[in-house]
Amino acid sequence: MTMNNDKANRLAQEKSPYLLQHAYNPVDWYPWSEEAFDRAKAEDKPVFLSIGYSSCHWCHVMERESFEDVEVAELLNRDYISIKVDREERPDVDHLYMQVCQAMTGQGGWPLTIIMTPDKKPFFAGTYFPKQRKHGRYGMTDILPQIAAKWAEDRERVERIGEEMAEELRTRASAGRAAVEPTAALLEQAFEAYDERFDESFGGFGKAPKFPSAHNLSLLLRYYKRTGSERALAMVETTLDAMYRGGMFDHFGFGFARYSTDERWLVPHFEKMLYDNALLLIAYSEAYQATGKRQYRETAEQIATYVLRDMTDPEGGFYSAEDADSEGQEGKFYVWEPAEVLQVLNEEDGEWFCDLFDITREGNFEGRSIPNLIEMTPERYARLKGMTEEAMRERLERCRQALFDHRKKRLHPYKDDKVLTSWNGLMIAALSIAGKSLGGDVSRYTAAASKAAEFVLGKLRRSGDGRLLARYRDGEAAYLGYVDDYAFLVWGLIELYEATFELKALQTAVELNAQMLELFWDADSGGLYFYGADGEPLLVRLKEIYDGAMPSGNAVAALNMQRLARYTFDARLAQRAEELLAAFAGQVALYPSGHAMYLAAVDFAASAPAEIVLAGDPASPDTQAMLAAIRRRYRPNAVTIVVPPGAAGEETKRLIPLVQDKQPLGGRTTAYVCENFACQAPTTDLEELEEQLDLAY
Repeated sequence: MTMNNDKANRLAQEKSPYLLQHAYNPVDWYPWSEEAFDRAKAEDKPVFLSIGYSSCHWCHVMERESFEDVEVAELLNRDYISIKVDREERPDVDHLYMQVCQAMTGQGGWPLTIIMTPDKKPFFAGTYFPKQRKHGRYGMTDILPQIAAKWAEDRERVERIGEEMAEELRTRASAGRAAVEPTAALLEQAFEAYDERFDESFGGFGKAPKFPSAHNLSLLLRYYKRTGSERALAMVETTLDAMYRGGMFDHFGFGFARYSTDERWLVPHFEKMLYDNALLLIAYSEAYQATGKRQYRETAEQIATYVLRDMTDPEGGFYSAEDADSEGQEGKFYVWEPAEVLQVLNEEDGEWFCDLFDITREGNFEGRSIPNLIEMTPERYARLKGMTEEAMRERLERCRQALFDHRKKRLHPYKDDKVLTSWNGLMIAALSIAGKSLGGDVSRYTAAASKAAEFVLGKLRRSGDGRLLARYRDGEAAYLGYVDDYAFLVWGLIELYEATFELKALQTAVELNAQMLELFWDADSGGLYFYGADGEPLLVRLKEIYDGAMPSGNAVAALNMQRLARYTFDARLAQRAEELLAAFAGQVALYPSGHAMYLAAVDFAASAPAEIVLAGDPASPDTQAMLAAIRRRYRPNAVTIVVPPGAAGEETKRLIPLVQDKQPLGGRTTAYVCENFACQAPTTDLEELEEQLDLAY
């Protein structure tokens, strides 16, 4: 039986929205703390660890079924010390014990359930468990008494399992790999794997469920640029088109959900994550650069519209996620019935709109409809109805806006409003890339990126030593930053510099990268540990190179260091990047397509150095015209620098040695296009610059 518990537990003192969701459970929860483990030792009890996040649908289900239930709470409170962890605040804990779950069960996911000894050695792992056994899945009321009995009656065996698991983790972490050179051959192997798994009908790779994994698409765009492979470009375009047309994209309010449960991208897991939208904003912006297709620009703008409207703190930081559920039902906020559409629009517009967006009486999701364009694109529909494309667009936008305004009256899904340094770094990068890729008036994107960078550097950097912190919420910054916090924020600052040419962004990127190397670098084997030398020691100090839903921090750092070395002529930094790539090459060679961001760094390393320098006033029409010409071209491995006149230019020259001799000629903005350590003749002529760019890139 569940109960309405009026008494708060220890989680009520936390800032995490996920932990606060459990603050009135009858379970005697602790946050992750030495206090909890000390009590487990004192009372000789195993530790029940539950890891999840605020927008996780099955985490909510497990809470309703078990953690709000008196019977389950009594079992936990009697026989265990219970700890609740927000994986987004403590990714170090989550990554470690997710490896445990995958090793023990062959699978993982959230909610993550671990039972361990008081010295943190795991001996049982799983994900979601119902209260009672159903559908072949063991229930909490089965598992908890059985494990408690084993703890009491067969302690030696339980502790042996925990010790063996801890030893396996240590062995995995220290295992060497066969020596492999990190060359462009790995790119070829990854391309072949993508090609083999590509879904010709609906895009994406492999079978359902399908995740956007936009960094895979960004790598394929790089491969297309490197080789001219039309097949690589076709895989990118088919996937981007299909994801946009499906129900995973919110056609009324914009933004993408986390993944699709089916191969057609129709039925999403409805939660929206900041990091997915950041990576997809990058992919659509780059695809627009590479192809010039209007749809990619519009989709990128719609993602940015969603983020700036719904996911931005008034002070500039970006929120983490929006829930899949509202009113206790997954997706209720996003689905429609024809009658409701006709109620908002007139009958003619309503029937037209329902026909276009597949909103039917039968529905496509539990009796209601997820709007989608899978079977009918607006362009094709316009031709069938004898409408011009512009008339179609005008009518569609008018109807969409009316339905969006109506939808706002519904009970909105819960928003996780904590600000994470790492995810903000990704969105700063994404908005900066959009700002320099999409053309036109996109100053709002770069302005938002600049404001977010100011927020993170002002709120999430410790006074005194400048140490990054990982999470900000409700006036509190907490948790020592992880390698992803450093790598993703440095990435964002590099992109922000290339979008705005504000030198402070690049200077700060250099400073943070140096601090990252000091705190995280493995001096023995190369690569970066996930948590710093000053962090809380766990059973194993992991290093990660595999891309999950987000790219690997090590891989992003490898690309960052190469770019910073190009700017600053820092040979030691270039050497560190080479050592990092070499440290993981053997592991990547086993499964290249699972390491897209690492391969992007390899692509950069294998490409001829390329720089474009403009010497002149950044605000002048000549400079802006030249920048527009540069930015129309997809050139992922070139760095762009503007050398302004006066004191700002002298400061730029001090930080970026390669621009020392770059001067405006005849008082006009002058372009210097350089590749492979050789520069073409400087030019003040826009048409000549265009010719040089086409020749060089």
